[in-house]
Amino acid sequence: MKLHQINIEYQPEQDRLLMRVSTGNNEEVLLWFTRRCVKLLWPVLVNLAKTAPEIVTQSHPEAKDAMLGMQHEAALAKSDFSKSYDATGRSHPLGDVPILVARIQTKRNPNGSSVLTLLPGKGQGINLALDEALLHSVCKLLLNILDRTDWNLKLEWPQIAGASAEQPRVLN
Repeated sequence: MKLHQINIEYQPEQDRLLMRVSTGNNEEVLLWFTRRCVKLLWPVLVNLAKTAPEIVTQSHPEAKDAMLGMQHEAALAKSDFSKSYDATGRSHPLGDVPILVARIQTKRNPNGSSVLTLLPGKGQGINLALDEALLHSVCKLLLNILDRTDWNLKLEWPQIAGASAEQPRVLN
């Protein structure tokens, strides 16, 4: 099944994030993320981004961080965040009630993409094949939506080693 769109919204009455994953087959999977789950998911996503072959082959930590930053910006430039999520007429193969994500697993598929598996405590979940653009887009969606919660959860994208906001680095 081919991924069509992903949307993440904060649902204050549930105090959870609702992720909607739609496919080209007019299907949609609904997933709940608690604060605890997002806190566990974030380092997994960052680690997946850091294990991209272009980053792993860099020998210096600053080069790795710089490459990660460049890949993040390049991936986001390719993503279209302007389209509204289209949930009309979609069937729900895993049910109309969102799945509460309790377990997270990762692996690499044969073509090198990361696979993120989101599972409930018991039962069926979903596998998301995350190419570089989709991985960075999901990270961006999470970072953006957390501003609308009252979770006091600070997720940060890795900064270039040694760089700080007070003292910009000068390269000669």
